[in-house]
Amino acid sequence: MTVNRRDLLVRGSATAAALAAGSAATTAQAQQPPTQWHHTVDVVVIGSGACGLPAAIVAKEAGSSVIVVEAQPHVGGHARVSGGNMPLGGGTSVQKRYNIADSADLVFQDLTDWSVVQPNGFPDYRYNDREIIRAFADNCTATFEFLREHGVVFVDKPPDRQGGSSVGNSVLRTMHCAPMDWPLIQTGAPATPNQRTTMSTGNGLMQPLDAAARKVGVEYLLEHRMTGIYREEPTAGRVVGVAVDHNGTKLNIRARKAVIIATGGSSGNVNFRRMFDPRLTEEYQQACAPYADQDASGELAAMDVGASLWATAIQTTETGSAITKTRHIGCRWGYATLVYQPESPMFHLAKATGLTVADWQDVIFVNQAGRRFWNEADGSYKFFAAAMAYSGDPGKLNGGGPIWAMKGWPAGVTFDQTITLNTVDEHIEFSPFTRPDWRIEVQDVVEVANCVVVRAHAGGTVTQDEQGRPWNPHGEEIAAEDGTGQ
Repeated sequence: MTVNRRDLLVRGSATAAALAAGSAATTAQAQQPPTQWHHTVDVVVIGSGACGLPAAIVAKEAGSSVIVVEAQPHVGGHARVSGGNMPLGGGTSVQKRYNIADSADLVFQDLTDWSVVQPNGFPDYRYNDREIIRAFADNCTATFEFLREHGVVFVDKPPDRQGGSSVGNSVLRTMHCAPMDWPLIQTGAPATPNQRTTMSTGNGLMQPLDAAARKVGVEYLLEHRMTGIYREEPTAGRVVGVAVDHNGTKLNIRARKAVIIATGGSSGNVNFRRMFDPRLTEEYQQACAPYADQDASGELAAMDVGASLWATAIQTTETGSAITKTRHIGCRWGYATLVYQPESPMFHLAKATGLTVADWQDVIFVNQAGRRFWNEADGSYKFFAAAMAYSGDPGKLNGGGPIWAMKGWPAGVTFDQTITLNTVDEHIEFSPFTRPDWRIEVQDVVEVANCVVVRAHAGGTVTQDEQGRPWNPHGEEIAAEDGTGQ
C-alpha cells in the first residue's frame, strides 16, 4: 500500500510544519544520490517526537517498512519534556461526553480568526497557514482517537484551556496526558500514586507512542543525525533518501516511498533564530534542552534541496509562551515547568536543579550592568523586551539581558544560608556566560534590598562600599533610583 503525505497527516500527527530554510554555522549541502545505500526501507522518518512517532506508526500499520532516524540516544523529542497538553477538538468523544458542541469548521474558524488579539495587541491567529489549519481541524478527532488507541491515557476530567495558549476561544478543547506508570524524565521514577492519573506530562504522551511503535515493528536508529536529503537531482526530482552521521560514520538510507521530516524545530540554533530576532543570542536557552536539540537540521536540509521558508511571522509575534521566564535560578536549563532532579537519567547533562522561585516579589533582578531593569513579577513580553534591552555595554550590543544577578531568597532557602553561585553541586551551576570569578554572597533580603546595584569583587562577596553606597561592576557609583525610575 502506498502511503502518501496526506494519508500520514490524516491518520497520524494532526499538525504539520512547512519545510523551512535558513543559515547556520553548519548546513547540509545538496548532492547527487549516492551509489551505495546502507539501508533501504519504504519510509524514513527523521525525528522521534510527537510528529515523527505517529507518522511512523501509521506508515507501519499501512504496510510500509519504516526507519526512524533520531539524533539523540533516547526517544521522545521535545514532546517528552513538555506539559503533555493536547488541544484537540472538533467533536472528540470526550467533548461529547461533557456536552461540548464542537466541529472541524469551528476549529478552523477559531484558529484563523484574524480579529483575535492578545491584551498587548498582537494577533493570535492572523498569520496561521490556512491550508495547514484546515488539515489540522479536519483531523483533530481522528488524531485524538488514534492516541487513545495507541496507549495514551488522558486525565479524566472535562477539557479546559490550561497549559496552552492560542488554542481557540469558542469552546474548551485541551486534554492532558497522564503519566500512569511510565517513569518521568525529570525524576527517573514513576509518578506518585496521587499524580499517576491526575498530572499532565509529555511522558504520558511519548512513552506509550514509543511502545506502540516498537510493538508494530518500527525500526529505530538512535544517535544517527540526519545531515542531508537526497533528491533524484541535487535540487530536482523526487526525494529518494537521506544522509546520516552515526558518531562519525557516514551512512545513506534509501526511502522507496517517502521521507518525513519531523525534526522538532529551530529554537536551539542561534544563527537560525537570529534571522527572526537578532536579540536572541547564545545566552537564551532552548526550553527542552538538554533532552532534545532543536537545531534546525530539518529546515536547513530542506532548504539545501530547494524548499522555501513560509510563515516566518509566527516567529516574531508576541503571543503565547515563545519566550518564557524560568522559575529556576542557578541552573542553565531552567525550563519553566521542568526541573531535572539528581535521580533523573538526564542529570549528568543538566548538572543542577537550581533554586525554584515561589514568588517573584522575593527576588531582585539586575542586568549585567548592575541595574534593576523591570518589575520582577511581570511575565509579559514587556518584561522580555526589558530583559533583552541594551545594557550600555559597548562590547555586547545584542543579547546578554537574561544574565541576571539574583539577589533575594527563593523558596526553601533560609536567611542563615549563604549561596555561592560558582559552587557546582546538585543545586547550583554557575552560568557559562558570566564571569567565572564572580561570587554572590548575601546574608538576608534586607541587605539585598539596600544594595540593588552592587560591585562584584573577583572571588569576593557582593557588598556596598565603606560608606554604604551601591556601585556597579565597573566600579562606578550608581544613583539612588534603580533602572525603572522607582
